[in-house]
Amino acid sequence: MSPAICVKWATRMKQAPLVTVVVPSFNQERYLEDALRSIVGQDVPAEIIVMDGGSTDGSVAIIERWSDQLFHWQSKSDGGQAAAINAGVDYGRAPYVCWLNSDDLLYPGGLGVLIAALEKNRAAPAAFGQVDHLDDATGLRRPAWVEPFDEKRLALRCIVSQPGTVIRRSSWQAVRGLDPKLHFAMDYDLWWRLYRRFGPFAYVSQTVAVNRNHRATKTRNNRKAHYSEAMTVVRRNYGRIPLKWWLAQPYAVWWKSIAARLGR
Repeated sequence: MSPAICVKWATRMKQAPLVTVVVPSFNQERYLEDALRSIVGQDVPAEIIVMDGGSTDGSVAIIERWSDQLFHWQSKSDGGQAAAINAGVDYGRAPYVCWLNSDDLLYPGGLGVLIAALEKNRAAPAAFGQVDHLDDATGLRRPAWVEPFDEKRLALRCIVSQPGTVIRRSSWQAVRGLDPKLHFAMDYDLWWRLYRRFGPFAYVSQTVAVNRNHRATKTRNNRKAHYSEAMTVVRRNYGRIPLKWWLAQPYAVWWKSIAARLGR
């Protein structure tokens, strides 16, 4: 860690934390340090909480190396990703919360942009911005499908990208965080419940985070289960499943699964 980062972090740690950032992780030593560095490099005081699911690779050594910059960390078996994130948020105290999967990244200033949007729009339960998809194999980046908040569009697809989202702690607590029974679409479900309780999210057009695509991601390797869970979320929160979901299923599930196996 560079001396400049250490000095910057020490200065910010004297301030009350503005945002709780939970980092759920399991056997992600290849990416974890980059994720932590991207959080420490933000320009707002953050409390970082790493919830490691008992990794057997070099993750714990990385966490220990960064422990002086962490508010809390643990490495042990948990009840799954959603349960780990919920528990991590409960350790925190900051007025805003978010989570960053250990294979994703924040762009410099990303958290500050989202928090500023929430402070400007006091009625919004969350703020989200644009996100880049990073192909780990090629290094290419392309924009994720993110749109200004709209209920009908949200019913057709998840237009809010999780790495680029910050939530008010009060709103998170009111809906009791993530549903631990969900494994793939828990963020999509959370957006619906926050919207139903509080109204639309604040949207910023700036690109604030990176979602990394690689061979070990849950969504890549479990497309059928992910798609089915997302449809369940739409039915539960919207009351019906738009025709688009049925029409897109062959491409979104079967063709993408075949393409993934072929390495495309």
